[in-house]
Amino acid sequence: MGLLKKLFGSSADSEKEEKFIPWNRLTVLEQLDEIDKESLKKPIAIFKHSTRCGTSRMALRQFEKQYAIEDEKVKLYFLDLIAFREVSNEIAIKFQVMHQSPQLIIVKNSNTIHHSSHYSIDAGLLEQFI
Repeated sequence: MGLLKKLFGSSADSEKEEKFIPWNRLTVLEQLDEIDKESLKKPIAIFKHSTRCGTSRMALRQFEKQYAIEDEKVKLYFLDLIAFREVSNEIAIKFQVMHQSPQLIIVKNSNTIHHSSHYSIDAGLLEQFI
């Protein structure tokens, strides 16, 4: 079956197209001050992802599948919270949200205006905060 699918494909395969998500990697504490300043100009979304968690992987895929916002309307940050635990911990303090994984945090005008975790993460909701 796998060989036939490779040879002939399917209409669903041909309709799939790669979608570019404009992620900015969040890797150092200093970026949190930049995020604070940037949020005065446009909303910032931080996606905290655990590379060891199936639920997080599923939430990330769903978010990326749903995401359809123009780059200039929001800035997206992606945090691998396993690799950058210190940054993840500081996000909880700076933006006053309890740590969750996966988690989506939206910052606007230096304030957290929305946060969701696990299966509540919805890229469609992001549109409401722009």
